[in-house]
Amino acid sequence: MQAMETIQKRLSVRAYADTPVSEAVQAKLRALFQEYERGPFGIPARFRLLDLSAVNRAELRRLGTYGVIKGARLYILAAVKEGKRAQEDLGYCLEKIILEATAMGLGTCWLGGTFRRGSFAGQMQLDKGELLPAITPVGYPADQTAFDDRQALCRAGLSRRKPWTELFFLIDGKKPLSEAEAGEYRAVLEAVRLAPSASNRQPWRLLKDQAGLFHLYLKEDRLYNRILGKIRIQNIDMGIAMCHFALAAKQLGLTGRWTPAAAPRGGGPGREYLATRTPDL
Repeated sequence: MQAMETIQKRLSVRAYADTPVSEAVQAKLRALFQEYERGPFGIPARFRLLDLSAVNRAELRRLGTYGVIKGARLYILAAVKEGKRAQEDLGYCLEKIILEATAMGLGTCWLGGTFRRGSFAGQMQLDKGELLPAITPVGYPADQTAFDDRQALCRAGLSRRKPWTELFFLIDGKKPLSEAEAGEYRAVLEAVRLAPSASNRQPWRLLKDQAGLFHLYLKEDRLYNRILGKIRIQNIDMGIAMCHFALAAKQLGLTGRWTPAAAPRGGGPGREYLATRTPDL
């Protein structure tokens, strides 16, 4: 997978074709569930590929149509035990799987608050203390031509994503980081800017210090982030952003890892420190 190219190609697909996903492709997806089960904070996530053709009619009615998805027969369900940074790790791992699926030519769509959680939780057979924060349909887009056209528009820069000046800062947390000041990480930060997030709120903030390290903060909308109870959709978004940073950096040969450390001075009001990107020694 070429991470930055795939990040630009990934779009939310809400209508799916009748074309079945082959058993060979399904096997590749299941293998990814094992490969990408832990995020940067080390908390394991659990995934299941649910085939709706194997679900009885009564249960199908309980699962519903989720309001926005049409024609999908396969879903990836993602569970994690409740705990600090668990939902960031789930977001990190599921986004890796979604990008790999994109590279295979499959469509996906992050669903956090727009599915019938209780019915899907029954299909996942949650263990004690587990949450089901997100799922995604997976399959082939119903209208491939329209999908390709949308991809072309995104590559042309027609995106509703926030500008650099609202996401990336110097270490004081006030002065925006310019693309020139980002240096060799310019493309990495652009990959972060393009990351999907709930309601396109992009809650991540990255601060670059004098040593060239990047410090990650959550700019939380507390009312919005807690509307689903224990499910913290913006914490999931943070994991997605961390994933984009890591994959883009790896492609460019910028080795490093996300390391929880003491929060540096600065950051600004209303920002929660999560981790620092440190170079491999």
